[in-house]
Amino acid sequence: MNRFYFDHNATTPVSGEVLDAMVACLRQTHGNASSIHYYGQAAKQQLEQARRELAGVLGCDANEIVLVSGGTEADNLALFGVVRATRRIAHIITTSIEHPAVLAACRELEREGHAVAYLDPDSNGVVDPEDVRCALRPDTVLVSVMQANNETGVVQPIGEIAAIAHEAGALMHSDGVQAFGKLSGDVRALGVDLYSISGHKIYAPKGIGALYVRNGTVLEPIIRGGHHERDRRAGTENVASAVALAAAVNAARRDLDSEAQRLGQLRDRLENAILGRVPAAGVNGGRAARVPNTTNIWFDGVQGEALVIALDLAGFAVSTGSACSSGAVEPSHVLSAMGLSAERARASLRFSLGRSNTVEQVDALAEAVEQSVARLRGVSARWSACV
Repeated sequence: MNRFYFDHNATTPVSGEVLDAMVACLRQTHGNASSIHYYGQAAKQQLEQARRELAGVLGCDANEIVLVSGGTEADNLALFGVVRATRRIAHIITTSIEHPAVLAACRELEREGHAVAYLDPDSNGVVDPEDVRCALRPDTVLVSVMQANNETGVVQPIGEIAAIAHEAGALMHSDGVQAFGKLSGDVRALGVDLYSISGHKIYAPKGIGALYVRNGTVLEPIIRGGHHERDRRAGTENVASAVALAAAVNAARRDLDSEAQRLGQLRDRLENAILGRVPAAGVNGGRAARVPNTTNIWFDGVQGEALVIALDLAGFAVSTGSACSSGAVEPSHVLSAMGLSAERARASLRFSLGRSNTVEQVDALAEAVEQSVARLRGVSARWSACV
């Protein structure tokens, strides 16, 4: 049986060119980048070249890049780093639809005595910048709003929100993990002070990511040890993975426009085919601007996890939402915040496309969805009572 992957928002396969760059580095460079001998300096050169390439794509200075283990650490470093550096009780503004990496960090900050405002989006999943303005307080030190949602793909008005935050003297962080590589990640154009990216969302390996920290931003480290990453993140740098991340970032920039157009057409083809074949279904966030590869669709009368299993048996990998929340019995916090009922939120699936997907795969997936939904509804007592 052929198998096709439609869960790229959870993770992506490592691309051939990224793997080649990483393997070459592993074979040729084994020194510690902090060592002053030949081998250490060879590693240092590879590391700093990778940092310069990342900075070139992000539109910032190389010394503003902190290499970390991934998106979760980048988000944690941004939130804990900024708030704890204030050395006082502070106020933070975020949203109710953030990734668990941000929400869990905010809950921990609340346990430490800080105050957090969680803003809800509208029914399309978009946060109103004026809500941010209304939530600001004299002690607000940080606003954290994701650039694109991992479940719905809905894009937030980061530039407007950043301008409002700065007017009040607050810093602006954006989790760009699901947007970077699909949208422009120019941090200067976005107006952010801190910006998180993760390698495994853009065809690099897991375990590598970066946090952009605007020069002048005071950050308290959350990992302590040596003086690595300009005292912002202790630990021997992962040189080969940094090289791999730089290769992935360069490829993402090179293919950004063409791949966005291709994936957007495939995503729209998939949506139209499913909605044309399956009654009582709809797109969550479909009226908002979205990243081109993502659609989140509800199917009344169906349990989302049952549909995921049915599609997996048919050879298609999809998901009910965030991979970091798999196994949760509660409905999606993102869809609930958008106003969906618990039943409809549990009946929603995320389809996230990537480089390997084709028109033929999309058409086959739409057919499999139609058949699987019909079969599951056929054995659903609740659906039978509704029709």
